Amino acid sequence: MRLSTVILPVDRWHEGGRAKWRRAEELGFHTAYTYDHLSWRVPFRDGPWFGALPTLTAAAGATERMRLGTLVTSPNFRHPVTLAKELISLDDVSGGRITLGIGAGGSGFDATALGQEPWTPRERADRFAEFVPLLDRLLTEDAVSHRGAFYSADGARNIPGCVQRPRLPFAVAATGPRGMRLAARHGQAWVTTGDPKLYETGTPRQSEAALRGQIERLGEACAEAGRDAAELGKVLLHGFTPERNTPLESVEAFVDFAGRHRELGLTEIAVHWPIPGTGFAADQAVFERIATEAIGLLG
Repeated sequence: MRLSTVILPVDRWHEGGRAKWRRAEELGFHTAYTYDHLSWRVPFRDGPWFGALPTLTAAAGATERMRLGTLVTSPNFRHPVTLAKELISLDDVSGGRITLGIGAGGSGFDATALGQEPWTPRERADRFAEFVPLLDRLLTEDAVSHRGAFYSADGARNIPGCVQRPRLPFAVAATGPRGMRLAARHGQAWVTTGDPKLYETGTPRQSEAALRGQIERLGEACAEAGRDAAELGKVLLHGFTPERNTPLESVEAFVDFAGRHRELGLTEIAVHWPIPGTGFAADQAVFERIATEAIGLLG
C-alpha cells in the first residue's frame, strides 16, 4: 500500500505553497497530487486558486524524489494537443516524476468557464473516449495528425517526448463501463472516490462492497483488453466515502481504514493535505504521524 497526498492549489507559492510541497516530500509521501480545475466548489470558489501545471512545475523545482501529478485533469477546459506539450515539458523539468490523473470531468464551474453549454454525462463520456487515445498518441509519437468528432491535430510535433518511456503514466478515474475500458487500455493506474451515492447516507460496509464491485468490473475490462488487472495501480482518493475524514483522526483509525481497503485490492490512498475551516480540516500533527507511521504499521 502506498500513501500519497493531495495539495490543493490555494496558497501563494511564497506564502506557504512551496513549504507544503517540500514538507510532503520530507514526510515520505509517494506522490503529491493537485486538482486541475479553474476554480472549485464552495468554500474555495471565491478564494485563491492557482493553475495545476504551473504549480506542479514549481513543485518539481522544490522537490527531488517525490512523484507529482494531477488528480485529475479533464477535457472540460483542456485540449489534447496543448496538454501534451505542457506535460512533456513538465515531465522534463521534473526529471520524469509526473503522473497524469485524468477523468471525464463533471458539471462544476469548469464545465462552462469557456462559455460552452454544460455537456451531458454521455457527451462527457464521448469526449473522454476520444481525448485519452489521442493524448496517448501525442505523448508517444513524434508527429500526430487526427480528425475526430471533437478533437483534431494537424502534424502536431512532440519531440523529444517524455523522459518516462514510452510516456508518463496515466491514472484514469472511472466507474462506468466506458471509462473502465479506457483505464484497461491506456492506464497504468485506476482512480476512484468510491460510490458517490453512498457519501451522505451509506455505511462503511456498503462503501467497501461498492469498491469491491468496481475493482471486479475493472478486472473484467482488463481481461477484455488482454491485460492483467494486477498491472494497474488502484488509487482511492480519500474523503468521499461515508467515513469522510474520520480515518485522519488518529494513526490507529487510518491503519484500520487502509488495511480494510488494501484487502479489497486498492494499492494507493491519497489523503488531502489539511485545510482548516473546510471539509478537509484535520489535525496537522496527527496527519504527519499518519504520513510517517501508518504504512509501516500495516504489516
